[in-house]
Amino acid sequence: MPSLLYIADPMCSWCYGFGPELGALLEGLPGLDLHIVVGGLRPYNTQVMDDALRESIGGRWKTVNDRTGLPFSDAALDRTDFIYNTEPACRAVVAARMLAPQASLTVFHAIQRTFYAEGKDVTSDGVLASVASAALNAAGVPTSEADFLSTFKSEAAVMATYQDFEQTKRWGITGFPTLVLERNGKLDMVTAGYVAMPTLIELLQSLVDQDTSEPVSAET
Repeated sequence: MPSLLYIADPMCSWCYGFGPELGALLEGLPGLDLHIVVGGLRPYNTQVMDDALRESIGGRWKTVNDRTGLPFSDAALDRTDFIYNTEPACRAVVAARMLAPQASLTVFHAIQRTFYAEGKDVTSDGVLASVASAALNAAGVPTSEADFLSTFKSEAAVMATYQDFEQTKRWGITGFPTLVLERNGKLDMVTAGYVAMPTLIELLQSLVDQDTSEPVSAET
């Protein structure tokens, strides 16, 4: 059965912009499984954000906002002590994947909204536990903040997150979001970077055409 690999980072602004497009694709193709691999945009960073980086990232956020219309808050960027370390947010997605694989994308999107739309600090263990446990509970997976933190802080979660980063490097993927189609052990790139829903269907169709004449038709 074909499936999609979604290589992304919850603190990647273009991944945030891509969220509605990916959601529409999965809604239109309900039989297609999705597996998240966290890519690690800025993992293990320890440097406080300086003005130059703040300005650069702020400009990128504006570009994503202009393209997608999604809301952005500058509250996180405005913090003078903010360290743009994406490992904790990535590890929260991995912890969710360990607890309930079917809800990992729900947690991924919840972290994105918390960071980009609400401006909260998703490098904080407490913020991540609150957001992730709420998202899991809403998805029908009863999880307390304490239970989530136990998994999040486990050696298994730390190692699995690192392994995702390393796998991303082995694949040669350097930009996010990246979507890969997996069929019978074969990997084919669907897209590297943001694309809108109609283009996603076209790209998937071009891959399917290599093996079959069956059309890719998203339900509407």
